[in-house]
Amino acid sequence: MSGALLRTILLLTASNVFMTYAWYGHLRNQSDKPWVVAALVSWGIALFEYLLQVPANRAGFTVLTLPQLKMLQEAIALTVFVPFALFYMKQPVKLDFLWAGLCIMGAMYFMFRGSAAG
Repeated sequence: MSGALLRTILLLTASNVFMTYAWYGHLRNQSDKPWVVAALVSWGIALFEYLLQVPANRAGFTVLTLPQLKMLQEAIALTVFVPFALFYMKQPVKLDFLWAGLCIMGAMYFMFRGSAAG
């Protein structure tokens, strides 16, 4: 695995932690506040997402095609979202998480087959 690909994966993972919390964290800990407060707090958190996501995409685009980069981001997003939903948001475990994961894995297969990414 190339350094650029590893850097992309690590930065996208960190970016998705911020993104997931910015998008959904307010549902748990700011539900009693006006939506505009939640939006402003989420924008502040999302700044850190973008500070990681932009360099991740720049590094990734040196070794991946744009569709591969997008599919990698989606796989990472699901990998971050499921534990967040289960452990932080206390959502019940559902078999649908497995089916969604398998669909993403299938998409990854088709996007990356025959290429020597990284």
